[in-house]
Amino acid sequence: MRRASDKPVAILLASATRKMISLLRPSAAVLLLASAIFLAGCQGAGGGKKLVIFHAGSLSVPVRELSDAFMKENPGVTVLTEAAGSLHSARKITDLGRTCDIMLSADHFVISSMLIPEYASWNIRFATNEIVIAYRRESAYSSIFREDNWADILLKEDVIIGRADPDADPCGYRTVFAARLAEEYYGRPGLADSLLGKDTEYIRPKEVDLVALISSGVIDYMFQYRSVAVQHGFPFLELPAEINLSSPEMTEHYTGVSYMIPGEEPGMRTEVHGDYISYSGTVLDRAPQKELAMSFFEFMLSEDGRQIFRECGQYPLTPAVADDPDAVPSSLRKFIAAGSEQ
Repeated sequence: MRRASDKPVAILLASATRKMISLLRPSAAVLLLASAIFLAGCQGAGGGKKLVIFHAGSLSVPVRELSDAFMKENPGVTVLTEAAGSLHSARKITDLGRTCDIMLSADHFVISSMLIPEYASWNIRFATNEIVIAYRRESAYSSIFREDNWADILLKEDVIIGRADPDADPCGYRTVFAARLAEEYYGRPGLADSLLGKDTEYIRPKEVDLVALISSGVIDYMFQYRSVAVQHGFPFLELPAEINLSSPEMTEHYTGVSYMIPGEEPGMRTEVHGDYISYSGTVLDRAPQKELAMSFFEFMLSEDGRQIFRECGQYPLTPAVADDPDAVPSSLRKFIAAGSEQ
């Protein structure tokens, strides 16, 4: 049987008010009733706010930490998060008509090309990352896995590698970029096709889906973000900056590779070029909780928010970078580098 203490506050308040009203004169009863309605309304407004965030799978850990900290500072607010490949997250908005307040992508290109200008007005890059090759201590040949032989080991018949789907997830097409940059860096024609054509049955919709495969020993190695490897305690091999897409200074070099991702219409493809890895986000123009979303975004860009990213093995961009600084809301401009579009 449900106890009275389990009832919502508004119901208890209304019940108590009715009893008190029956004992009061009409004028006092009206005043008490008005006060009760006001208090109940405040309780409902303060306790019923839900902030919805669509985000890249590789942001699952930092977004959870950010959400917990934000809810602690904003009692009564619930942050609801939904992880998916960034391309899929954007299509939930554009194709499925799903409602959210904030979109956080693993690639600024996704928001700039798919959400602006119809669904959002601005796009801020707030963190970077790098492509690494993560593995388990028990993975085949892990004891001799090095920068000068990693490609040869991955191509061995008794080694299984996994990667994210380039049609669904930026980590997927960034793996394609890394493979093609490696082919150029090492001067090995055909290397990219050999790597990308191997073990294709272990391609997954988003990079974090690979974690379970490698944890259980189904695969030996995975192309992964450094932050995800750190968060899950996997050893990993760092690749040269010419390959790992980590350096803003090497953007021109990275743009030499590209991949055709699915376009807006079935059968259509859109070319995306290599770039340094930059996570970005926006508040949707029609966000149901726009004011609350802006507060969350300010917290994410603050020093406290940047520290959470550092603790999760990810590099915050300090200052943050806006694709179009003039479009950024005034409350966020203090966090971005004026005129520093990259």
